[in-house]
Amino acid sequence: MKNLLIISFLTLFTLSACAQDHRQNEQTLALLNSIASGTVLLNNQNNTIPLTGLDRKHVASVSLGYTQQQTFDSLLNKYTKVTSFSAASYAQNTALNTLEDDLKYFNTVVVTLPSVSAGDTRNTRFILNLAKSKQVVLALFGEGRSLAMLDSLQAPIIWTDQNTPLAASIVPQVIFGGIGVSKKLAISYSSKYTAGSGFSTVATRLKYTLPEDALVNADNLREIDAIAEEAIRAKAAPGMVVLAVRDGKVIFNKAYGNHTYGGIPEKVSDIFDLASVTKTTATTPAVMRLYEEHKLNLDTNVGAYIPRARALPMNNIQVREVMLHQAGFIPYIPFHDFVTPADHSSDSSAAFPTKVADGYYIRKDYFKEVMWPKMLNAPIKTRGQYVYSDISMYVMKDIVERISETPLNDYVAENFYKPLGMQTAGFLPRNRFPREQIVPTENDTYFRKTLLEGYVHDQGAALVGGVSGHAGLFASANDLAIIYQMLLNKGSYGGQQYFEPRTVEMFTAKQSAVSRRGLGFDRWDPVVSKQYPSELASPQTYGHTGYTGTCVWVDPARQLVYIFLSNRVNPTVTDKLGNMKIRGRIQDVLNRAIDKGL
Repeated sequence: MKNLLIISFLTLFTLSACAQDHRQNEQTLALLNSIASGTVLLNNQNNTIPLTGLDRKHVASVSLGYTQQQTFDSLLNKYTKVTSFSAASYAQNTALNTLEDDLKYFNTVVVTLPSVSAGDTRNTRFILNLAKSKQVVLALFGEGRSLAMLDSLQAPIIWTDQNTPLAASIVPQVIFGGIGVSKKLAISYSSKYTAGSGFSTVATRLKYTLPEDALVNADNLREIDAIAEEAIRAKAAPGMVVLAVRDGKVIFNKAYGNHTYGGIPEKVSDIFDLASVTKTTATTPAVMRLYEEHKLNLDTNVGAYIPRARALPMNNIQVREVMLHQAGFIPYIPFHDFVTPADHSSDSSAAFPTKVADGYYIRKDYFKEVMWPKMLNAPIKTRGQYVYSDISMYVMKDIVERISETPLNDYVAENFYKPLGMQTAGFLPRNRFPREQIVPTENDTYFRKTLLEGYVHDQGAALVGGVSGHAGLFASANDLAIIYQMLLNKGSYGGQQYFEPRTVEMFTAKQSAVSRRGLGFDRWDPVVSKQYPSELASPQTYGHTGYTGTCVWVDPARQLVYIFLSNRVNPTVTDKLGNMKIRGRIQDVLNRAIDKGL
């Protein structure tokens, strides 16, 4: 049993390998379910658990002698940013006082306490002191008799009689709503914690588990490894991360290869340049929110929102046409070809404030004076036809910012990413993360003359400073899983309603008479020979791909969220990822496994 627990821990939560032993998984899942069904939530009369309002929380995790803290904290950090503390790392005579002082910047503290430490009055005094000024959640592991020491605590307690790595993986998910609980105390432990005590919760966020928990046989996922390794051998991309969610449960999350050929090993927490996945993860959600607030009308002309367009052919184009790529815009303008030596500098200054890459700064107002006029004055050639165009999302970004009076990067961070608990998603990642966490894209030898690390690959997005409507967003696979699960949930996640169900249904459904497209979203193609996005994808499937080698697809028929992140443009652009149909083949491994079941 001990060996099984160790293996299960390594399988589930290092996430460097994905469980692929069906029989063993069934045994582990039985243990996980037993722990979850036996976990009791106490003192939750204020509905504190599951935690909500993540954008307003600064969360610390404090170990009071708990030996499974690494596992515990790794799960907490899948839901929101959590800073770890351990009483053991402080000088013994002043440990808890100093620790309490170090928690002054946190308003929410999750305390882990093994039952053997509950009898220490210093620990209980510390917990009670914290609870006077902060939101405290106590995770108690071991003997139920230790509850009697906590009668005076009003803060929520999550108690399990298990003290194993698997228990350490369950309780954090209860705290954040990945797992719901309903167990009541079977016996009385004190005058407060009596038989029948306990509160019930329901799952509201992603659960991190084994494939079998979502009725998928892990053995049927083995081919994903082979396809990923085939891609790397063929140099279709130096590395990739694959994540799959089924029924709100993360059942596969694995990293392959390296950041660059022979470079840093890939991690599931790495941050990728999403390229055009920006369109559906930033710009389109912003449009959806403003539409829902009746601030943006899809059937109003562009000129009503963009003053400079009013005397130009773009004026009469409807916003709906822009979102469907039917506005008649040309597909692409190679803005970097128009940059002259006088337009850029190797150092920043008031005259050259916009950073495009390391050692490359563009002059002030370059977008306003060069790029925007070229887009506004570009010929309208194919209005009413489907012509995929990046210009559409430059236009939508400008409309969003005018209506919201907020830069797009700030708008999506405040309205979606922060409250959802997305930690990496955002523009300009080099301002927030070390470059080692960001997967490099192209070794640009023709424009910026450097390896692009944390600067957007798309040249136009780079020239506007890294924040654009069509590209510029970076994120990890887990962050994408959160926001697309919210969409699959018809706008609901973590106990909060981000969109009305009908809004999600409208934008993600087929809305064009001349193409497969939704509003902003790409969709399954009815032309069978295209096998897009994959051979077995259902007609309900929606999502988007990105030039850098990324994709996100949501299949409501299978309750599947599929994420593939890579940097296929490293060290230089190659079409092998598409020609080998790597993304679609992996998607179909998941589709077949779901359809086959256990």
